[in-house]
Amino acid sequence: MRPTPHKALAASALGIAALAAALLPVTPAAAAPPTAPLAADCTPAQVVTNGGFESGTSPWTQSSTVITSRSGQSAHGGTSFAWLNGVGSTHTDTLSQSVTIPSGCSSATLTFWLHIDTAETTSSTAYDKLTAKIGSTTLATYSNLNKATGYVQKSFDVSAFAGQTVSLAFTGTEDSSLQTSFVLDDIALDTSGGTTPPADSTRTPAAPSYTVSLSSNTSGTVWTGHESATFTNASSTALSEVYLRLWDNYHGTCSAMPIAVSNVTGGTAGALSVGCTALRIALPTPLAQGQSTTIGFDLGITVPSGADRFGYDGAFSMIGNALPVLAIKDGSGWHLDPYTNNGESFYSLAADFKVTLDHPTTLLVPATGTSVDTPGSSGRTVTTATASKVRDFAWAAGPFSKISGTSAAGTPINIYSVSGISSSSAQSMLTTAKTAVDAHAGRFGAYPYGELDAVIDNNFWFGGMEYPGFVLDLVSTTALTHEIGHQWFYGIVGDDEYNSPWLDEAFTDYATDLALGSTGTNCWNSVSWASTAEKITNSMAYWDAHSSRYSTVVYGYGKCALHDLRRVLGDTAMAKLLKDYATSHWYGVSTTAEFKAAAQAATTTDLTSFWTQHRIDG
Repeated sequence: MRPTPHKALAASALGIAALAAALLPVTPAAAAPPTAPLAADCTPAQVVTNGGFESGTSPWTQSSTVITSRSGQSAHGGTSFAWLNGVGSTHTDTLSQSVTIPSGCSSATLTFWLHIDTAETTSSTAYDKLTAKIGSTTLATYSNLNKATGYVQKSFDVSAFAGQTVSLAFTGTEDSSLQTSFVLDDIALDTSGGTTPPADSTRTPAAPSYTVSLSSNTSGTVWTGHESATFTNASSTALSEVYLRLWDNYHGTCSAMPIAVSNVTGGTAGALSVGCTALRIALPTPLAQGQSTTIGFDLGITVPSGADRFGYDGAFSMIGNALPVLAIKDGSGWHLDPYTNNGESFYSLAADFKVTLDHPTTLLVPATGTSVDTPGSSGRTVTTATASKVRDFAWAAGPFSKISGTSAAGTPINIYSVSGISSSSAQSMLTTAKTAVDAHAGRFGAYPYGELDAVIDNNFWFGGMEYPGFVLDLVSTTALTHEIGHQWFYGIVGDDEYNSPWLDEAFTDYATDLALGSTGTNCWNSVSWASTAEKITNSMAYWDAHSSRYSTVVYGYGKCALHDLRRVLGDTAMAKLLKDYATSHWYGVSTTAEFKAAAQAATTTDLTSFWTQHRIDG
């Protein structure tokens, strides 16, 4: 993904809730040491039951009728919510549930959505209050001073309570006059992370193969059908479970999920976790090393409104990260990191996809892989897309304008434009794509994915977004060259995008500079660190907490560090290093440690001080 001023503006809008939360007066949580020893393993889970209040009142304990769907307030998702107070006289409401945070989990995060409205007119006195507690620890106190339009999400690290059964409680109090309503919805407590990793560091499940058949509604915003996944356990440790990542549930709520999986075969579906983006499937018998199996499930996809990587913009739907894919287990355990809207979380192994998309003929459907259209039932077309050794599959649907061409090296390229994109802009993007794909292929290895589709929409808030053989972009030479560069760094040479974002973004921005003739002369001279904790190699967990610095450091400082490395090694040696590194990691996974070792092997100069100066750890 390439951030642009469009992204910065939209990110500010999307970040209002987080900013509002940061400005609210809260009572800091006291340190609470766990009372039970941590076990060796953690089963990631969402431990709040009925957090969306859509299944009645159980197991919540409430005062009077706090859980409701009555008029006067609205739900964050679904139809029900918890409405505390709003009486306008001296009154106390309570809502609580006992929760157990599993032993061995290194991460536990409580989230809930809160709406506050009030008839109080003061700007200085907290007459009415809501207190959130876990166990005996007060997490936060809100009041009539925190009134806001709409819901705001709150988030708290409650990892210290691992191994404990504690009460999650909310208490609202009003004084003698003027109502304040505290409205709660979609309460969740996600746990993940083990204390003892598996003995085997092999990445598994390996060699995944996905077969998907979906049919759309008339507008291409709803898709239903079936998906199956075949995979092999590459690890010497038997595999008793797998996890599906339902990434786009981030764009909804757990009570109104855009990605719905049902009727699982080949395993037993367990609880959803990590904001309902991870679904555990227990295998009927442990899968030994070298053994293969298949799971299947019915799939429903509902595209939300918005010019997003998953969203519809008018008549045009963008459907990225919508197909469930298998999570990776390695020496660190299961990788079940949360979705990030600031960058990417998408860590997956190269896989084969065969995807059949049945849709109205009025809609064009660009997609990952090579597509073949055949007539369907009356007024419909069946697009069958096949792709080999790709990490994900994305598509779009809409009445696009399409132009096509072929790069000098022979790569077929299709440009799909939404309404409002001029024919000259589309032609310019076709020219850019032809040049970019050949430039990157000449440096890192031949483009292996057959055709390349680019969807152009100037309403994309995020600038551009990459998928194998398929990109979303603005009308921008730099951005499109960058997204096409991702076909190599993240696509062909994979990485853990959540924990090592520099390995795809910095390398791609460096490749973009080279393709556009920028040498990065003196760009490292403008580096200024915001803190001692700031490093090029920080994870998205860090950058989500320091989002204003993400682009500057990961993209800017990251590519400048690579330009500096080129000056240390020399142009020829650097070019050979990257070409050889791509070849040795083709369809594999790159790590910072492996790249540093390869760079050191390419020179007799000791690079220890170079990595320290450029804050490249690992």
